[in-house]
Amino acid sequence: MENPYIKQYPDLLAGKTLLYAHGFASSGQSGTVSRLRTVFPKTRIIAPDLPVHPQEAITLLRQLCATEHPDLILGTSMGGMYTEQLRGFDRICVNPALEMGETMKAHGMTGTQQFQNPRQDGVQEFYVDKALIKEYREQSEQRFKDVDDADRQRVYGLFGDRDTTVDTYDMFRDIYSQAIHFHGEHRMDDSSFMHSVVPVIRWIDDRQEKRERPIIYIGTETMKDAYDKPTASSQKAVRILIEHYQVYFVGEEDSTAWLEEYINVPAWHHAICTPRRDLLYGDYLISKKKEGDTMATLLEYGSDTFKTWEDIIEYFSRLGGQ
Repeated sequence: MENPYIKQYPDLLAGKTLLYAHGFASSGQSGTVSRLRTVFPKTRIIAPDLPVHPQEAITLLRQLCATEHPDLILGTSMGGMYTEQLRGFDRICVNPALEMGETMKAHGMTGTQQFQNPRQDGVQEFYVDKALIKEYREQSEQRFKDVDDADRQRVYGLFGDRDTTVDTYDMFRDIYSQAIHFHGEHRMDDSSFMHSVVPVIRWIDDRQEKRERPIIYIGTETMKDAYDKPTASSQKAVRILIEHYQVYFVGEEDSTAWLEEYINVPAWHHAICTPRRDLLYGDYLISKKKEGDTMATLLEYGSDTFKTWEDIIEYFSRLGGQ
């Protein structure tokens, strides 16, 4: 059966290299790696089996950075801890276990452990004792070492709002401003990956390519039903439009909380509060209200031409990203 969440983006990270650092007791054969290879078919994905001992793991990752020059590093959980420490690269840390030693102790990760995914060396289990936890604690303490202003702009942190395993948002946010909550648990599924990780990868790829997308402003009132909930068609439209456009959300009142709840990651730093939409400089403005003269092409939502969001989706599909 076709997966309703997964979609390929052959133009994103095309011809580039992505290095993936997996989580504790996982491997380079994890479900996240399969998603990466499916969603980004023209990207070279490097996903090593990380050694159990943290010093060996970070050494391997640094060697790969030196030889493979990845355009992007993505790390989850324990791999997010390592990813944060790989200075000088564009990086995404998903639910990073920045206090890995304490996390292992708190969740009883001691004794004989089974690897959750097959590993190239065929090993199926390993043993965690106090000495190994101490090694992870010492590696965790290397977090944020030698961070400078340039590096701060190259790191994103994504934190699941239902993560019951790790909570390092505040710690990360104290150092890096690009810290974002997403709707999801500690382990990513197809939905959280597509709706949360892919938009951030798109931002990074656009910056690397100096790609400027046409700008669309969406009045938040066009997205809400009578109960202040988002309509399914407006959410569908947002998912489609962000693939080709830089989308901003506009309200006369601060709608940050509403957008965080219902649009989530794509709305991060893309919310505008203003009563003067006519002064917005961009390419398109979708609004329920007649705005008079505008600096962007006005699409009046609810009019005979754009009566529904399906009409707007059809309009932009004909434009082909222009």
